[in-house]
Amino acid sequence: MDDELNALRRTRMRWNTPLSEAHAELLHDRMALTGTVTDLGCGWGELLLRAVARTPGLRGVGVDTDVTGLERGRVAAAGRDVEFVEADAATWETPAERVFCVGASHAFGSSRAALERLATVVPPGGRLLYGDGFWAAPPAPAAVGIFGEDVLTLPDLLAAAGAAGWQVLHLSVADQLEWDDFESTSRAAWQEWVLAHPADPRASEVRAWLGERLRQYVGDYRGVLGFSYLVLGR
Repeated sequence: MDDELNALRRTRMRWNTPLSEAHAELLHDRMALTGTVTDLGCGWGELLLRAVARTPGLRGVGVDTDVTGLERGRVAAAGRDVEFVEADAATWETPAERVFCVGASHAFGSSRAALERLATVVPPGGRLLYGDGFWAAPPAPAAVGIFGEDVLTLPDLLAAAGAAGWQVLHLSVADQLEWDDFESTSRAAWQEWVLAHPADPRASEVRAWLGERLRQYVGDYRGVLGFSYLVLGR
């Protein structure tokens, strides 16, 4: 896909994770936000922006390599104390007492590697909001082919957090409505574009992507891939 369509694809998404607004509020509460919160792998940083908006005196730092997402975040951040930095989340070293890392374990190489590396960023007494996928049911080969061999079960993910020195302060998982909304909004902007531009030479490729994404979700990983939100402390 060209740059125009790539920039368009996520524009109907609130955030790039299966999460309702009520669930996000709960996670913000459990994080006991204070000082500076750093969002590693922030995308366009909507979760970070809302944290700063709801917490007087809170400062935000968003870190990602996705320049399109970072620019969207900078536009949305106007008037808020939030800085967006183009950098690799996996090599970020500036300590922060509150850190978000949601859906970005791939940047570190694996869930275990992410939990170990993040323990060097969050000092003792700090908190980490860690969001990651897990197998909610035994996956078929097709699902493993999409998401890779490193996805853990929820018990194994919790064990990995413990092995990295974290204590679980809060655990919740995305429900089916959150997943369905996430998948639908991930397709929505391109679906609207195809309906508005049926004769565009790029439309057939976009239709094919939309059809395959929906087929994979419904046929391969709906109800199989879960997503957990852990508030972790050290």
